[in-house]
Amino acid sequence: MLWSLTKVVLFVVIIAALALGAAFLAESGQALRIIVAGWEFTIGPVQAVVLGVLLFVAVWLILKILGLLGATFRFLNGDETAISRFFDRNRERKGYRALSEGMMALASGEPRLALTRAQNAERLLGKPELTTLLVAQAAEAAGDHKRATEAYKTLLQDNATRFVGVRGLLQQKLAEGDREVALKLAEKAFELRPKHAETQDILLKLQSDAGDWSGARATLGAKLRTGALPKDVYRRRDAVLALQQARTVIDDEASIEAREAAIEANRLSPDLIPAAAMAARGYIAKGDRKNATRVLKKAWEVLPHPDLAAAFAEIEPNEAPQDRLKRFRTLTNARPEDDESKMLLAELLLATEDFPAARRALGDVATRAPTQRSLAILAALARGEGAEDSIVRDLVARAIAAPRGPQWVCDKCHAIHDGWQPVCENCGSFDTLSWKTPPANAATSPVLAELLPLMEARPGPDPEPEVAAQPEEPPLPLEEIARRAN
Repeated sequence: MLWSLTKVVLFVVIIAALALGAAFLAESGQALRIIVAGWEFTIGPVQAVVLGVLLFVAVWLILKILGLLGATFRFLNGDETAISRFFDRNRERKGYRALSEGMMALASGEPRLALTRAQNAERLLGKPELTTLLVAQAAEAAGDHKRATEAYKTLLQDNATRFVGVRGLLQQKLAEGDREVALKLAEKAFELRPKHAETQDILLKLQSDAGDWSGARATLGAKLRTGALPKDVYRRRDAVLALQQARTVIDDEASIEAREAAIEANRLSPDLIPAAAMAARGYIAKGDRKNATRVLKKAWEVLPHPDLAAAFAEIEPNEAPQDRLKRFRTLTNARPEDDESKMLLAELLLATEDFPAARRALGDVATRAPTQRSLAILAALARGEGAEDSIVRDLVARAIAAPRGPQWVCDKCHAIHDGWQPVCENCGSFDTLSWKTPPANAATSPVLAELLPLMEARPGPDPEPEVAAQPEEPPLPLEEIARRAN
C-alpha cells in the first residue's frame, strides 16, 4: 500500500516537473534556427525538445529494423533460427534482468517481490534449472509453501536439478515434523549425492531416531570414506551404533546375533562401558567366563563403573561372599586408588562382615567426597560395628541429603540420564553422555535400599530398651561421627 502511494506521488511530481520545464522553455522566448541546403527552419524551445525525443526514438527504431533485416537476410541464406534468435535475445535480456532482480530482492528480505521477479524470469527464460529454484526459495520465504512444493517437484523432473528438488522437499518435511517421509527423502538424496556432508548428517540423525542402526552404520561409513570424520571418532561412533544394534537384537530375543553385535561393539571401542558390560554378558551366555573376565577387567582399567561390577558378579552368580571377595580382587587391584574400587571393595567386605577391613578399604572417601553411596556404606559400617543409633541415624540422614555422585551426564546440555543412551534425550546430541559428577542432584540413590539390611542387622547383644524419647540433637560433623565410630 505504501509503495503504491509512493509511485503515484512520484508520477505526479515527474509530470509537474515536466510541465514546469515546458512552461519555462515557452516563456524564455529563445528559438532554434536550422539551415539545411538553403532552407531555414525556426522552431521554439518546446518544439526542439519534442524533436530531439522523436529523433532519438527514430534512431532506435532504425537500429531495430536494421537488426531485423540482418536476421531476415541470414534466414534467407539458410540460417533457420536467425529470426527466432533475434526475438529471443530480447526475451533473454529481460529474463536475466528479472532473474537478477529476484535474487537481489530475496537477499534483501523482500520475498513477495522476489517471487514476482522469479515468475517473470521463468516465463521469459524457460530455464527451470535457474528460475524454478528461485521461485521455490522465494515462495518458501514468502510463506507460500504450496507454491514452493510445486516448484521443488518441478525440479525433480530434470536429472540436473533432481537433488536440489529432493533436498528442498526434505527441508520442508523436517520443518513440518514429518520425519517418516523426511527419512525416505534423505535416503533418496543420499543415493543421488553420497558425498554431500549435510545430507549425510541429516540421514544419520533420522536413522538414529528411527532405530535403523544398520543403516546408520552404513551412513557413518560413508562419512569416513569422504573424509568427514577422523578414524578414531568413526570407530567410537560405530561402536555406539553397534551397541544399539545389539540392544535391538536382544529385544528381539535373538541371543546369538545379540552376543556377536555386543562383542563387536566392545572390539570397536573397549572403553565404552555399556558395550563392555553387554559383551561380557554375551560371553557369559556362551559359557566363556575367561573372555568375560578379560573384557570387564580391561574396561575397568579404563574407567571403573558399577555396571562393570554388576556384570562381573553375573559370571559367578551363586558364589559365597568370601569367594566373591577373592574373585573381585581382579577388578579392585586393577585401579586400587579409584574411589569406585574402594567403595566396591568395602561393600564386598561388608557382605563378609569384616567391618574393620571394610573401613580400611573405604578410607577417607566418605569424608573427602561424600555421596549417597559412600555415606550409606559408612552408615552400614557403623551399624555393623555396633555404633550408637544416633550416629547411624545421622549418617543415614546425611546419605539421603548427599549428592548422588557420578551419573550419565550430557557433555553438551548437562542433562542427567538414568542410564546410558546413544542420543541425549534432552538436546538430541549423539554420543555426548559421560560418566561424571553432575552439577546438581535431584534423585536418590538405590544404594540406600541395597544396604538397608546391613544397617538394620546389628551384631552383638540386643540393645537396652529406650527409656524415653529425647529431642533430636543437631547432626554431628562428619569428622566427629567418624572419630566416635572408631
